[in-house]
Amino acid sequence: MTWDPTQYLKFGDHRLRPAIDLLNRVDLDSPETVYDLGAGTGNITEMLAGRWPEARVVGVDNSPEMLERAERIENLEWQQGDIGTWRPDEPADLIFSNAALHWITGHEELYSGLMNSVAADGLLAVQMPRNFGALSHTSISKAALDGPWRSTLEPLLRPAPVEPPEYYVRILSPLASSLDVWETEYIQVLSGDNPVKEWTKGTWLMPLLSALEEPERSAFEAAYGELILDAYPKEKDGTTLFPFRRMFIIARK
Repeated sequence: MTWDPTQYLKFGDHRLRPAIDLLNRVDLDSPETVYDLGAGTGNITEMLAGRWPEARVVGVDNSPEMLERAERIENLEWQQGDIGTWRPDEPADLIFSNAALHWITGHEELYSGLMNSVAADGLLAVQMPRNFGALSHTSISKAALDGPWRSTLEPLLRPAPVEPPEYYVRILSPLASSLDVWETEYIQVLSGDNPVKEWTKGTWLMPLLSALEEPERSAFEAAYGELILDAYPKEKDGTTLFPFRRMFIIARK
């Protein structure tokens, strides 16, 4: 799958806020090694380096397109790799991941492995979207199954990739000395003609669009866009309200 950094960053301010909220809850004074797992364009990696300027800060991502954009940031390390199987060479003081691990399957093994890669008294800090039951996401399946592109897109449809918070508490509690898991629903105020479509086009809609050739690609996008306009109508001032739920995890080794 090829990522489009420009599309993803259309809503960079809204995508950045949960990372800031997570970072503000990270209680570490002077970690030596910090990894940003799923670093993308490096915006958050740069924030991590700004908070701990003496630390070794490494951004990890599997997308060469994203890392090409990230490498504009000097004095940081970048690694290209599969974040589902990645492990640090040595136990890390902080493994930080914002809006990335929901792309990986097998969360019991994934989270256990990451927690075992954290140094004593270090932290695993994660944010994942948990908005997959909302119309923004369920309408993707509806549009995919209702058109002539069904045979191509149906195999690409995924069930909700993030479990309820209790699931992660049960996995991580035996491995953690302390654990904090919570959810926040952000009421995002978006502008543009069909901003929710543009939002998902940068993430969850992207693999399906990439699987189609024209003219089916544009026809499928238009069909999804019609569903979304009905689901998220404009306010009187022309903006669109897009509630979005996210889950946060901070586990101390």
